[in-house]
Amino acid sequence: MSPTASTTTAELFDQMHARSLSDPAGFWGEAAKDISWFKPWDKVLDDSNAPFYRWFTGGELNTCYNAVDRHVEDGRGAQAAIIYDSPVTQTVQTITYAELREQVARFAGALRAQGVEKGDRVLLYMPMIPQSVVAMLACARLGAVHSVVFGGFAPHELATRIDDAKPKAIVSASCGIEPNRIVKYKPMLDSAIEQSAHKPSSVIVYQRPQETATLVAGRDVDWMEAVAKAEPAECVPVKATDPLYILYTSGTTGQPKGVVRDNGGHAVALRWTMTNIYNVKPGEVYWAASDVGWVVGHSYIVYAPLLTGCTTVVFEGKPVGTPDPGTFWRVIEQHKVGTLFTAPTAFRAIKREDPDANHLKKYDLSHFRALFLAGERSDPDTLHWAEDNLNVPVIDHWWQTETGWAISGNPLGVHLFPIKYGSATRPMPGWDVRVLNAELKEVPRGDIGAICVKLPLPPGTLPTLWNADERFKKSYLADYPGYYQTGDAGFIDDDGYVYVMARTDDIINVAGHRLSTGAMEEVLSSHKDVAECAVIGVADDLKGQVPLGFVCLKAGVTRPHEEIVKEVVQLVREQIGPVADFKRALVVDRLPKTRSGKILRGTMQKIADSQDYKMPATIDDPGILPEIADALKTLGYAKTSSTPA
Repeated sequence: MSPTASTTTAELFDQMHARSLSDPAGFWGEAAKDISWFKPWDKVLDDSNAPFYRWFTGGELNTCYNAVDRHVEDGRGAQAAIIYDSPVTQTVQTITYAELREQVARFAGALRAQGVEKGDRVLLYMPMIPQSVVAMLACARLGAVHSVVFGGFAPHELATRIDDAKPKAIVSASCGIEPNRIVKYKPMLDSAIEQSAHKPSSVIVYQRPQETATLVAGRDVDWMEAVAKAEPAECVPVKATDPLYILYTSGTTGQPKGVVRDNGGHAVALRWTMTNIYNVKPGEVYWAASDVGWVVGHSYIVYAPLLTGCTTVVFEGKPVGTPDPGTFWRVIEQHKVGTLFTAPTAFRAIKREDPDANHLKKYDLSHFRALFLAGERSDPDTLHWAEDNLNVPVIDHWWQTETGWAISGNPLGVHLFPIKYGSATRPMPGWDVRVLNAELKEVPRGDIGAICVKLPLPPGTLPTLWNADERFKKSYLADYPGYYQTGDAGFIDDDGYVYVMARTDDIINVAGHRLSTGAMEEVLSSHKDVAECAVIGVADDLKGQVPLGFVCLKAGVTRPHEEIVKEVVQLVREQIGPVADFKRALVVDRLPKTRSGKILRGTMQKIADSQDYKMPATIDDPGILPEIADALKTLGYAKTSSTPA
């Protein structure tokens, strides 16, 4: 169905979504015209080896060429490609597309001089500096497969990733910089290599002025010296189905899962999202305030903005404390950022430190158009606060490391649907989202179940796990045959809006009633004194499980904690009802989180139930866990000290 002059933008989106499911080859074949191909594809969607679907089989391209070289050839050479803004080092630096092409080509040459070729893996262990982006693009230029591990990851966890990816080379920096300390990377990397069975043939180290790393003779190479001697490398054509990168996500077995991303579908999907979801045009400044160690950094700091010809911001700092809660507003004003994408956690931190948004009032954000949030559920209170103070659309969207881009969102470039607080709005084109029960049947609209996606998944999603096809099937496809199991629970309302309420294992069973911890968290976060919160299910002899709330208070709140606890308990009773059996809450100073801002509810639950737990590899500050245990003991939980396994 083609749009007519009278078609509304809402109808246009509905038509796009319907066509993406009924004619995926036609829909994504058209989207692929925005990418430069060395060789066109034979087939848009190859389903000959289902459930291992492949996109653009037979096609050849180079992701680095599409992200860098073609913009220089199209006259964007003098435009800023990267703005590096580092409040922790007091540095602001701009790199044009022409400069980026030169740096990437030379570093690709340096990798090649170390024997790296098409198909080889390169592990990157880097902070938020432009060299991280250069190294990723240099791998893509050669057709090598990069695997970025968050800088500062513990040696043991890094070693498991080295053993799984078997990189020919590792690229690192001498250090990362936190607001109050230098994090020395090299000793941790050396320890990881020592622990790993696989040994890289070389390690390239970028020496930062804040810390000089000791190089191992015969193995380690200085970045600057390697680049100075290198011959620039040209872009190597790769198959659309060849891997671009591996990104590890924690596995339940302790063995990390290597999410694979291909070249062709990835480039097509991400380029499409910039226009249709984010409403961003070539030449505009786009900022994803994340880290290249996470999927958001891969997709929306590096690839999507550069594939589109935007200027991307590489930010080395924190939303608060570098130096104050006005940092984000300063960056937006200074660099004329039009669109910001960050985690709700960042905004909760800003709101907690500056509840009246006094720092925001110091800056001119008249050019700022939209805020996108993802990574954790965006609680309505945080969304309201951002809307009221920014006066722009605040869009919650939902996606995962495995998907690479939004499953559900609000397509700002096509039509802005009315915002419903607590919902990630509508499934995006390519996504056939269903809510299923344990019998694999769709549940009625409004009922909670397992959120699944009917296969095939759209381009840009994971085709498999690295060297683990069977684990891919077992992890994502086995429980709901014909569907991708997201691991999230929620519901779809009568308007087709998706509500992601909790991870499937965060649905608690209170005396036979299946209740969402996310719904309770929404109520807690609406309290005027609460900055952020978490709800977990704890074991109960009578009811199986009962909910327990944790609340962190806004800066400046001095009221008695018992008063606030009484009020939040009453709020849940009023808004969800006695069935929730919500009678217990604790005021705590802070919540344990991953570095990307996800609250570690599962670990908190194990501590409460006196079970041994595995120290999460991604935890930001392990010191918070004993604080949580001490608080739990005041309510009679954590009776015996659980210990990290």
